[in-house]
Amino acid sequence: MTDPYARLAAAAADWDELLPRLDSGALDRLALLLAALRTETGAAAGRAALLAARLLEERLPDRFPGESRLTAAPDTAAPDTAAPAADAPAADHLGFTADDLAVLVLDGHRMVGPVLGEVRDRLLAAPALGDAEVLEAGSDPYAPYLIRLPAPGGLIRLPVFQFTAGGRVRPAVREVNLLLGAAEDPWGAADWWLSPNAWLAGNSAPVALLGSPDEQRLAGTAAFLAEGGQ
Repeated sequence: MTDPYARLAAAAADWDELLPRLDSGALDRLALLLAALRTETGAAAGRAALLAARLLEERLPDRFPGESRLTAAPDTAAPDTAAPAADAPAADHLGFTADDLAVLVLDGHRMVGPVLGEVRDRLLAAPALGDAEVLEAGSDPYAPYLIRLPAPGGLIRLPVFQFTAGGRVRPAVREVNLLLGAAEDPWGAADWWLSPNAWLAGNSAPVALLGSPDEQRLAGTAAFLAEGGQ
């Protein structure tokens, strides 16, 4: 039996090719099923995965040929074929997973796959604030010089290093984020701040210099990158 999770992973891997072939109705239905896949657990999640896989088969039969056990109606399918076990490992395809398809369809960005997916998870795991928390502190969460990362469920996360303890935007962060084009590439800007940088003493991550005497070096380092440096 083809694992529905593997089918969704394969769709994520080939999404650039497949997206233009799906009409708005199919995309809306797929989005609903992937949202259920994210929020449900156990058999309910498996059912959502199965229905999403069936939808891809119906709309893209040349890419996902049918298999009777995969396409059996969920209400009548045998218990062992209706959904993967709740503790079954997530299937992948070329390093892509079903969750990557959810990111592409629901979150609207391309931080997916065996490399960028790991970066996405690492950056979203960093301490962050939501829009309401930033507003409450007296800052504008929609300012173009702030990094805004789309997280699952439609949430926006603003990495907390951008703000002082009092909730104000750090001047150095404002300057550097504008140089890095944080509004156009929030993931790239966040990765620059949170990853070791060979141009800084001790291969430090730029975020470690905030509030230190070396903070003034950050803008120059970011400008070098913006001008084509490594």
